[in-house]
Amino acid sequence: MVHNDNRQIRGKLRGGVRNELKQALDGSLVLVRKTVERPLAILFRGIVRLRGLIQNQETRNHGCPTVTDLAGRYLEQHVAVRCKPKTQRTTRSVVSRHIVPAFGKLPLAAVERRHVMALHESLCETPAMANMVVATLSHMYVLAGDWEMAPDDFDNPCQAIPTNPERKRERFLTDAEFTRLGQVLDEVSGNGSQISAGAVTTIRLLMLTGCRKSEIMTLPWENVDLGKAEMRIVDGKTGSRTVHLSPSAVDVLAALPRVPGNRWVVPGAKPGTHMTDIDTAWQTIRAKAGLRDVRIHDIRHSFASRALALGEGLPIIGRLLGHRQAETTARYAHLDRDAVRKSAERVAVRIAGYNL
Repeated sequence: MVHNDNRQIRGKLRGGVRNELKQALDGSLVLVRKTVERPLAILFRGIVRLRGLIQNQETRNHGCPTVTDLAGRYLEQHVAVRCKPKTQRTTRSVVSRHIVPAFGKLPLAAVERRHVMALHESLCETPAMANMVVATLSHMYVLAGDWEMAPDDFDNPCQAIPTNPERKRERFLTDAEFTRLGQVLDEVSGNGSQISAGAVTTIRLLMLTGCRKSEIMTLPWENVDLGKAEMRIVDGKTGSRTVHLSPSAVDVLAALPRVPGNRWVVPGAKPGTHMTDIDTAWQTIRAKAGLRDVRIHDIRHSFASRALALGEGLPIIGRLLGHRQAETTARYAHLDRDAVRKSAERVAVRIAGYNL
């Protein structure tokens, strides 16, 4: 009897242990299943979402023109039609050297802001060029929207990209430097000089008018009226305007010979053409004058600074230089303040002389 009872007790114990082990194992399996299934479910949902995004992007890119397609249309239908020759050359260089190599094969909708920022940062050694590349690409995307080349819901990838700070270079000739430059022009204008008479004439007129070099080199005689002391800039950077000539400028123009069959004030090397290159001659002239750091465009800035020193205000300076926007002339505002301060000092010195 005792033996049977012992077997029953052992059987219950073994059964209890089995039940406890089974329950523990079942609980562990549930825990393991929950631990594994939850991340797997999240991963699966992420894969499904990513696949959907890829499909959406492929749908957006399917049939979407590439950046090369846009670049070709931009250069042909906008730049060639609306831009000046110099701007055309600059823009074509920006597009062919930077934009097309970076993004040419990509569909328009595939270019993202991070891509443009990477290109901008890669040009950090030339900050002005980096800014120009982004500005050009941004304008291309604006026109892509107008031309319906990009998806309707696509944002310009160039938006809100910070530009590099550009230091505005200022170099103004002093009275002594103007004198040296004039002396060198006299020296190289004689017979046997390697500097052409056209180059000397162009630089003299730049000094006396404040015009851009392209405005002088492309000036036809029919736009010059020596009787009224005027010349008309028809196709300037900022449009048409009249330049009033000083007696000295009139004398320079009046002394120029007229070349038969050539309508240009400054003839070029080939018959019937105008001068196209002044920079080579300027390198030699500025070296002789000891002005190696002076660009030819600095003559224009110096013209404005001389006018301010003589008491002319910024609105008049803007008209003299042919500025279309007041913001362009505002770069000379600090010079205007200097002129006002010096004038105030002169007045105060004079009044102080009355033994106040």
